Amino acid sequence: MSGLGVDLKPVEDENIHLTLRFLGDVEDSLIPSIYRAVDELSSFGSFVMRVRGLGAFPNTKNPRVVWVGVADGSEILRSMRSALDRGLRGLRVHEDEHAFHPHITIARVRGRSNLDILSRYIEENIDLEFGLSPVTKVVLKKSTLTPRGPIYSDLRVVALSSPR
Repeated sequence: MSGLGVDLKPVEDENIHLTLRFLGDVEDSLIPSIYRAVDELSSFGSFVMRVRGLGAFPNTKNPRVVWVGVADGSEILRSMRSALDRGLRGLRVHEDEHAFHPHITIARVRGRSNLDILSRYIEENIDLEFGLSPVTKVVLKKSTLTPRGPIYSDLRVVALSSPR
């Protein structure tokens, strides 16, 4: 996408991830309860997801975030998200008003020029295959925002059970 003439900020390779649930700013007193909710996900079996297709939020006509989708494995991810939501119920964490759409953010749009070119590129690559990715763990991450971008640190790593 770098040759499209669009002002994009790609996600750094080490920051590529799939977000099951964004929690926002969290009080320290809630951390043990959040750990318990994340730990419950260990009962899910590890699996392989197929990463496929480009997309954009809020939509391809007005792209602000460019992402790659999840084909195979999206139902398991939705089940994991539902289980996590149940575990977090009653805690004062960020509520996401949007339906969960499994995806991996790969770039953020900074400028407004040539968006028609980017939109067309995304639509032409809606079925582009990126390959398979094993999902063997869930990681609770802390995000510290800096002028150069986010810095992520792992707070909790939970291994998924052996494949079923």
